[in-house]
This record gives sequence, C-alpha cells and structure tokens, in this order.
Amino acid sequence: MRVALDFWPLFAQWHLLLVGAAWTLGLTAIATILGSVIGVACAWARAKGPRPLALVTAAYVEVIRNTPFIVQLFFIFFGLPAAGVKLTPLTASILAMTINLGAYATEIIRAGIISTPRGQIEAGESLALSRVQVFTHVILPPALKRVWPALVSQIIIVMLGSAVCGQISMEELSHAANLIQSRNFRAFEAYIVATVIYLGLAIAVRRLLNWVGPRFVFGR
Repeated sequence: MRVALDFWPLFAQWHLLLVGAAWTLGLTAIATILGSVIGVACAWARAKGPRPLALVTAAYVEVIRNTPFIVQLFFIFFGLPAAGVKLTPLTASILAMTINLGAYATEIIRAGIISTPRGQIEAGESLALSRVQVFTHVILPPALKRVWPALVSQIIIVMLGSAVCGQISMEELSHAANLIQSRNFRAFEAYIVATVIYLGLAIAVRRLLNWVGPRFVFGR
C-alpha cells in the first residue's frame, strides 16, 4: 500500500507546533526545578532524616513509582475537584510532572548520597562544619555529580511523558499535533513531525543539562 505524504497542510499551521513545543519545554523546565528540589529534600529525609520522616518519604516514592503517570494526572485534574480543589490544565500538569519527577529523583539522588565515602563526611565534620554545611558542601555536590546522567535521563522521560498532558487539554506538543490532524486529516504526517520535534527536544535538553550540571549545579 502506497502512502502519499503531504506535509504542506502541517506547515501551514506551524505556529501551533511552535507553541506546543514551547509549552512542552516550559512544563519540563518548571517540573525539573521543582522536582529536583523535592528530590534533594526527600533524598536527605530517606538517607539522613528521622525515621518517621523517612517512612513518609518512602511511602510517597513507592506510590508514585508504582502507578502510571496518566492515572496520577487524572487523579489531580479529575479527582481533586471532588474534594473541592479545582486546578487548571496548566497547574495540574505542572503538579503531576513535579510530583512524578520528585519521586524518581529522590531515589536517584539518594543513591548518590549513600555512596559518599564515610571518610569524606568525617573530614567535613573535623572542620567543625554543621550538619547542614556537611550535607550541602561535602555530600550533595559529589552525589549529584555521580548520579547526574541518570537524573538527566529521568528528566527526559518526564518531558516525553508530558505528551499525556494533552489529554486534559494542556496545549503541549502532542495536543498541537492532534489538533492539526483533526483539521486536515493528515495524522501520519502530523505525528511524524511531532516525533521529529520530540527527538530534537530530547537531544537539545540532554545536551543543555549536561552543560549546565558541571558549571552551575555540582562543579567540575
């Protein structure tokens, strides 16, 4: 069976793809910042915090890691209104992506923390550093350096998972592709273009984070 490809109807609505790609990057950027903060805090709680806090954090991680992202998103957007909490598609998308990334980042960063040599921690304590200073200056930077590739991969996965947010009318890239194909019935071409854009975004974000990490997060 021959397929006659015609991309011109898509490029006539290129602005929708551009806006969709921008929303995808925006959602990813916000979720990355907030999710990483949650990941660091929860990783500390699991590795160094008091036992009750470690148990609560462990429960959060297990619940999120063992349930589909789309279910988490639907619970936030469709389920919370039953409890009187109504969120916009944008807020629900950010919240779902942040919570999801936070859980995975917790385990990734915790792996870096617990692999810190004991002698390195004792060296910091011998300099009369406080527990907070030891964690932020001695433990955390090398821990992030060790797990940075895994954390970057998880951020890429969350970015690609943002395609699900189109199901609640978030105007990200997959939503734009779906809207275009519904107007011109060029589904094959629409999703080919969306796939290429997602591939380009993933490569660009990975390279950006690999550049940012050594310079602004954990040092060379």
